Amino acid sequence: MLDINQYFQEAIKRGASDLHLVGGEKPLVRVKSDLMEVGSDVLDNQELAEAVFKILSAEQKEKYEQEKEMDFAYEVGDIRFRVNLHQQDDKLGLAARLIPSDIPSPETLRFDETMLGMTDLLDGVVLVTGPTGCGKSTTIACMIEEINKKRKSHIITIEDPVEFVFKDKMSLVEQREVGKDTKSFANALKHVLRQDPNVIFVGEMRDPETISTVLTAAETGHLVFSTLHTPNAAEAIERIVDVFEGSKQKQVLIQLSAVLRGVVAQQLLPAVDGGTVPAREILINTSAVANLIRENNISQLKSAIQTGIKDGMVTMENSVKQLVDEGLVSPEVAEKRIGRSKKV
Repeated sequence: MLDINQYFQEAIKRGASDLHLVGGEKPLVRVKSDLMEVGSDVLDNQELAEAVFKILSAEQKEKYEQEKEMDFAYEVGDIRFRVNLHQQDDKLGLAARLIPSDIPSPETLRFDETMLGMTDLLDGVVLVTGPTGCGKSTTIACMIEEINKKRKSHIITIEDPVEFVFKDKMSLVEQREVGKDTKSFANALKHVLRQDPNVIFVGEMRDPETISTVLTAAETGHLVFSTLHTPNAAEAIERIVDVFEGSKQKQVLIQLSAVLRGVVAQQLLPAVDGGTVPAREILINTSAVANLIRENNISQLKSAIQTGIKDGMVTMENSVKQLVDEGLVSPEVAEKRIGRSKKV
């Protein structure tokens, strides 16, 4: 009988960031940026399915059988994994991301003064965007932990699933998991304002109801962190607006122009030492930026970032260039990632 925990333990032992188990394929772990085989045996799909289902609750099994997709948290000892189950070619696939036990510090994540300043905000919306696996949750966890350490706040997180586990320091932190503690992001947000929060983390803004409630929470004096799967700040604004139809778009643009505090678009680049290093585009909602958003001149946001250095804004190109200048990223990697020529 296949023991699935042996693969999770092997991922921990090797210092892997990810584990991949797919029926009919060899098990793999990602160490730094490279995929490596764990043994030479191909996984039998039936045995893999039986082993995976053993670690699922009855509710999780039912959800997976209905949707053929599911995210959940899994613990091996004191190490947590964020696990995605899926089907491919009629076989089971499992992708697990190892979540560090300790929340990384701002120094470890290379926060600049602008990023640190976002943890001093008392209201508004801060968005962290980027592709899957670029460290969005880690960046927000670091921001929340800074708040937890330096002021007395009530912090409520709504996640799917819960990833980093916070311990109360100066703040009271409540963590709610979709599917276990609440039915959905939207459902949790309907009631969150009655729970006297100061800071709210919404794992992802997926639908009009969730987005509307986030904007309302920010309007009523709460600080809200959330994520989107967009490659840059301008597309994050577009994504939010495009969720709505007709006249509602104008209302959302007005709300967003008033409550947005900043957008951090993040990428992870292969580092010279074999690890990864974050590159970040940062948009700050100055009066000029707010006017562009309000008037739906989203295409001009890139220019606003380029001219907003004094306000703490950073273009992705300049962020990557700095990494090259510091010797952390090779010019070749930079050129491939941002499509630049030898100007880098």
